[in-house]
Amino acid sequence: MAKPLEIDDLWKSRIVKSLSGMEYGSVQIIVHEGRIVQIERTERKRFDAVSASRQDVSGRTAGQ
Repeated sequence: MAKPLEIDDLWKSRIVKSLSGMEYGSVQIIVHEGRIVQIERTERKRFDAVSASRQDVSGRTAGQ
């Protein structure tokens, strides 16, 4: 039978901090034997097609 998950204020704070400022992405909470052991944050950046086409590979705008 699974152990009940207990989340203390420290972990709640860490989860909220991981979500803070994120526009696109995901937060994974890793649980082992009923305890949170790790939080993974993957953030995505989205750019519109117009500004992306104006930049070359080095990140400079065209014409610089």
